[in-house]
Amino acid sequence: QSTVCEKIMELLGQNEVEQRQRKVLILSQDSFYKVLTAEQQAKALKGQYNFDHPDAFDNDLMHSTLKNIVEGKTVEVPTYDFVTHSRLAETTVVYPADVVLFEGILVFYNQDIRDMFHLRLFVDTDSDVRLSRRVLRDMKRGRDLEQILTQYTTFVKPAFEEFCLPTKKYADVIIPRGVDNMVAINLIVQHIQDILNGDICKWQRGALNGHSRTYKRPFPEQAEGGGVLAAGKRSHLESSSRPH
Repeated sequence: QSTVCEKIMELLGQNEVEQRQRKVLILSQDSFYKVLTAEQQAKALKGQYNFDHPDAFDNDLMHSTLKNIVEGKTVEVPTYDFVTHSRLAETTVVYPADVVLFEGILVFYNQDIRDMFHLRLFVDTDSDVRLSRRVLRDMKRGRDLEQILTQYTTFVKPAFEEFCLPTKKYADVIIPRGVDNMVAINLIVQHIQDILNGDICKWQRGALNGHSRTYKRPFPEQAEGGGVLAAGKRSHLESSSRPH
């Protein structure tokens, strides 16, 4: 899903825009992994901790952060170190934007978070592709192949089947073949461009200085084929898919 989001940003030309001025931004569920205990961290370093289980995420912090984004506030998002499996002291500042792409393996699992979004995207990628990408990514993080494959068969694949795959039913749009499906991606890009070019951006401008105002929702609570976050000040698209 992160690859699809990056492609969307690229096609919109947002990667070339200074971060504070971006109209579209990506926020990852991976930023909200819980702080591990010493025992859990020791297991993580051995590949024996399940990072693909819903309990691995700090859902309260995730929800409050998204709520602040909806209200047009500048927020500080945790920075997670995947090499040491720890949350760093440094945070990433996220500025208000018109559209937020929130991506992760279990973004549909928690109902309170799931219900915040109008348009839900499920990126459906072949299991062999998911595994190959995971191997390449984790090897870059200094993990050996045996540990990667053991973790995949022990935690990742079972968690995908138990927790991630069932949430596919909540998706408004399913994107087969991931980033290779340029037809679907171009449709999403066009939808975002329509949002950015429409009235939805006008009421966003008044919120940049932190003024609290109430705005009428531009789309119904349950959008068909497209929509935005239900809370009114931002347009948010959500992307979920394979274990990542």
